Order: sequence, then structure tokens, then C-alpha cells
Amino acid sequence: MKASNLFYQSRARRPEVDRAEGIYIWGKNGQRYIDGSSGAMVSNIGHSNPNVLAAMKAQMDSATFAYRLHFENAPAEDLATAIADRTPAGLDKVFFVSGGSEAVESCVKFARQWAVADGQASRWKVISRFPSYHGSTLGALAITGYGPLTNAFAPLFKEMPKIPAPTCYLDRDNLSDHDRGLKYAEMLRDEIIAQGPDTVLAFAMEPVGGASIGALVAPDSYYGRVREICDEFGVLLIMDEVMSGVGRTGTFLASEHWNIRPDLVALSKGFGAGYAPLGAMIADKAMVETVLDSGGFAHGHTYAGNPLACSAGLAVLNEIDRLDLMTNARIMGEILMAGLMDLMARHPFIGDVRGKGLLTAFEMVSDRDTMSPLPKDLNAYERFVEICYERNLITYSRRTRGGVEGDHFLICPPLIATEAQINEILNILDDSLRDFARECALEV
Repeated sequence: MKASNLFYQSRARRPEVDRAEGIYIWGKNGQRYIDGSSGAMVSNIGHSNPNVLAAMKAQMDSATFAYRLHFENAPAEDLATAIADRTPAGLDKVFFVSGGSEAVESCVKFARQWAVADGQASRWKVISRFPSYHGSTLGALAITGYGPLTNAFAPLFKEMPKIPAPTCYLDRDNLSDHDRGLKYAEMLRDEIIAQGPDTVLAFAMEPVGGASIGALVAPDSYYGRVREICDEFGVLLIMDEVMSGVGRTGTFLASEHWNIRPDLVALSKGFGAGYAPLGAMIADKAMVETVLDSGGFAHGHTYAGNPLACSAGLAVLNEIDRLDLMTNARIMGEILMAGLMDLMARHPFIGDVRGKGLLTAFEMVSDRDTMSPLPKDLNAYERFVEICYERNLITYSRRTRGGVEGDHFLICPPLIATEAQINEILNILDDSLRDFARECALEV
């Protein structure tokens, strides 16, 4: 490879991309790769969708940029309406951004400004969970619970309170799933009281875990109780749906599975679906009116509501509807989960399989009885990804337990995936697991 002037997280190099279509990406090395993680859980409708490209080309012939303080633009207006039509009643005000970190940070800043405007200036603490990931900007890092990503920057932001994520699969108690869900929800109530209810602004959570915790789904009892606790203390509920939203779990918002109405929602990733940088904060109309009456929202980004990005986002939503991809996510998700459970039955070092729709993951362990992780020096979260990549399957991994140890792997193909393609992914995973087991002398 020629020398590069680019740098990102490391010195690792990959083949140069040639083209992409559907769930596949071709490198200039001549190899075809299965996009088994939709990039970073982004490409919800697959690559090179002709209808999205046509919509973007049509917008390019009209205008690619119109600053929001100078002009309104039809794609942004239409996309905001389309989102409001898909979200719970009252969540009908949309603030556009360019990515997930911006969306989360917008939620936090908006919540704080609303509290000040509403006469609740004592509220500023945002409780979140550990582990969690909410973005890479400083405000989003303050509510992220993932040491390798936050520790170096801790002096630059004010650390926010954390409660344990509902990792019930690690618990060894005699509680039912229902009671475990309530146990973890009550940790939020305890923390609000410990912090002082008049100081707590919001609770931020992913309804289905993302990169930091690998598609974690809490017991059903958890979600309603969290909403009740927030209501009890006047705490806002922020749902980070950057990864789980826009159909990936089989509903437009993952929180719909539990009939939860958040106060604020962060969207991105599958929203622009890889066609343009796009994200959004969805807010309660009454809250927006309060903030605007106080002098306006003191926040913004240059590309907010960009007409080209919004034309892409609107076309993505249209394709999700036209192809009924939320239904496909539910059906293919069941097939994928069944296949992952089968892999777990045949590979003893898989300790847990979890997820919802096409947001799924499995976690490796050294002992299922104790759920102790694999030895850290195996670097399984990196090595297994490489083994899959050598077999032309792209997966996504992180350290499971706060970024310090543990290994989980997200399997999240585009929502257009067919049963045959799901089985192709599962077969490659099976072969890769056998290779990994032989390499690390693990039981098969």
C-alpha cells in the first residue's frame, strides 16, 4: 500500500473500497465483503440504493446548501414532518444535526436550557449507565461510561453520575427476569435521591444497547419502571436511539417495543443510512415552545438541516416504508437470533446471545457458569474480527465490560438482508469461531 496522510484510531490499514451494492462491498483488491455490521450499524437500507441516489441527484440540481438562518428548504421541512408522523404524540419538533454525538449533545443542552427557562435552574445532572456509549464530543463523553474513551479527557468535562447497566445475564441470583428488571430500574431511583432530586435534569439511556454493551436488552419490566421513576421526580428521559432507531429493531424507535414515550430522542446512523451525514434531536413540542419563548435555543451547527442530507434522509425513510424493512428486520432478526443461539450451543466459549431485530450480538467468555471473560491478552475482540475479515465478513466488536475486558461482537446486517444472506453470515461465523478456537486452544 502507498503511504497515507490520513490517520484515525490506529495504524491499521484496509483495502481501498471500489464499490458497494446491497449488503456487499467490493475492495480494489478484487474481494467481495459482506457488510455484516452495516458499517458501524449505519447502512440500514444497504448500499447504493437507486431511489436514494436519484433523490440526492435531483436535489443537487436544485441546491446543495442553504443556511437555515437565510432560507427554509423543502427537504428539511418534509423530513421533519415525516419524523413527527412516525414518533409518539407530542414528539413533533425536530432539530437536525450531522451525527450521533451532535444529536446526544443537542439533547443534553436542550434539556438544560429548558430547565433554566422553566424555572428549574438547579437541575443540571444527567444520569446515565455504565457501561454506555453516547458519543465522542465532550458533553456526550460526560455521560458515556467507557473508560478507554473517557479517561484521558476526564479533566476537560464534568463527570456525570452513572448507574449499572441492566446486565442481568451476568447475575447469579434467584430473582425472576421481571424482578431483575425492577432491581436495575430502582438503581435509578436510588441515584436520583442520592444526588438530590432537585439537581437531576435527565436520565439518558439506549433502549437496546449499542457498541459499549453489545445489543443489551433489559427485562420488559425495566422500561416502564424507568419511565415511572423519571415522572416521579420530574426527570427528563432521553432515549439515545442513534443505533437502535429508524427501524433497526423492527419498530421506528426501539422504545416503541415497551410503549415508552421519551421526552427527547437522539437519532443518527441509520437515519442517513450512510448516504449523507445526518442526525436529529426529536423534542416535545411544549418544551420547545418554552425554550423559544425564553429567547431561543442557544445551540446549532452549520450543516443543520442541509437540503442534500435531508433529501437523502427522506428517501431513506421512503425506502424503509416501500420495502417494509421494519417487518423484514423483525423476521430476519428472529432467524439471525436462532442461528446465533445454535452457534452458542456448538461453541462453549459463547456465553450470551442478545439483541432485538437486526441489532444483535454475542459475547465470548471463558466459563459460562461464572461468565468470567476470556483472558485479556487473547485480545479476542480484535482477533476474531480479523479472522472474519479474512473470510470476507465484516463484524464490529468492543470490550464488553467497561472497555477493560470482555469481548462482544455485533452482527447487524442491513435491513434488506435475505434469509439466504443471513445463513451465509452464520456459516462464515461458524467457520471463523472454529478457527479462533483452534488458534486459542478453546473447547469446541
